Amino acid sequence: MPPLNALKAFEAAARHASFARAADELGVTPAAVSHQIKALEAWLGAPLFVRRAQGLGLTDTGRATLPALSAAFDALGRAVQDLRRASPRAHMAIAALPAIAQLWLAPKLPAAQAAFPRLRPSVHALETPPDLRRELFDLAIFYVREAPAGCRMVRVCDDVIFPACAPQFAGRLESPADLASVPLLRDTAWAGDWPCWLAAASLDGVPTDDGPAFSLYSMAVQAALDGTGVLMAHAALIAPHLASGTLIAPFPTVARSGLHLAILAPERPSPEAAHLIEWLVEHG
Repeated sequence: MPPLNALKAFEAAARHASFARAADELGVTPAAVSHQIKALEAWLGAPLFVRRAQGLGLTDTGRATLPALSAAFDALGRAVQDLRRASPRAHMAIAALPAIAQLWLAPKLPAAQAAFPRLRPSVHALETPPDLRRELFDLAIFYVREAPAGCRMVRVCDDVIFPACAPQFAGRLESPADLASVPLLRDTAWAGDWPCWLAAASLDGVPTDDGPAFSLYSMAVQAALDGTGVLMAHAALIAPHLASGTLIAPFPTVARSGLHLAILAPERPSPEAAHLIEWLVEHG
């Protein structure tokens, strides 16, 4: 048999048509993926990829092999999930979008641990949902449009967005048109938020790329709290600030991004995960 790591590298690279994306998934470097695939091709005595300037392509041999290998790794992932589910555990591995982990989940953890005293959460911030058929997370919390393949999705709420600012900043905003003359805070990962809301408010001519940009939404929230500018708020993420009055919504218009704040779980979650999901939805 060829080395298991070589087979994993080939399957991931073939599925993504990219050594770099395969490396991200496997937690290694692209050079390591390339090395494993070259070793597998040497073992096989035939190429598996056609390396072109515009990207990777599969040879006939690679194309014929991929479906069976993908099915095998999916089955292996389900078997490992079954092993974990058969043994009651207090440890709970949770993957979440960084903004959700910081602003939505972390504030709930003290109450969750009070409700489940044996709970030992381990929170991992990821930019995209993990493949719960293979990666050993008990649940994941992300903004999604629909359930990714191979998992269950429990919708917490729709993603509602609107401008928000510190109370001392609100005096500069008599009408939505005043947004054209103040800094608009933006998250680089959610570049479409401001255009989405401006369209819902029927506003034209408001520049959305002149204000400060942040790679972490929590930094944009802090900038709004500091009075730096107007934030495009995600209702679920700033609810505590709205409740306390540290941020306010100066206009009544809201928009829906088309995403849902959702909890994702393996197709057969552990009893502990199922109980935590139910609690999180109730307290969402």
